[in-house]
Amino acid sequence: MEITYGESKNYNGDELKELFSSVGWSSAEYPEELVRAMRGYDAVFYAREGEKLVGLACAMDDGAMTAYVHYLLVLPSYQGHGIGLRLTEMLKERYKNFLKIALIASAGKEGFYSKCGFAAAEGTPMYFTEMKD
Repeated sequence: MEITYGESKNYNGDELKELFSSVGWSSAEYPEELVRAMRGYDAVFYAREGEKLVGLACAMDDGAMTAYVHYLLVLPSYQGHGIGLRLTEMLKERYKNFLKIALIASAGKEGFYSKCGFAAAEGTPMYFTEMKD
């Protein structure tokens, strides 16, 4: 498996739908919105095997203090090969002069985030609105 990494904000809806649906995220139902969203992030890093999109990490930032990781996902069949770790390292390098990088950990992935150098923020609740159905 030869994985290439880079930075781009240009994706097509089909590849984003495949990646997001592979991990069960409802945003996969909105591929064209995902295409537009990628263009709006401050940083979007990818992992590809050939032309196949196998991983993605997206962040937005305030320009000085805090970056927020919105998406970090890897196709399930490619998980466990260091791809998510590498994408996280790319984000951390981009934001090395910021005070912190924040993310919302998916349930069951806390160990992975800890391995990447993130620590849980005790007592910090997150609130969301629902996406349209």
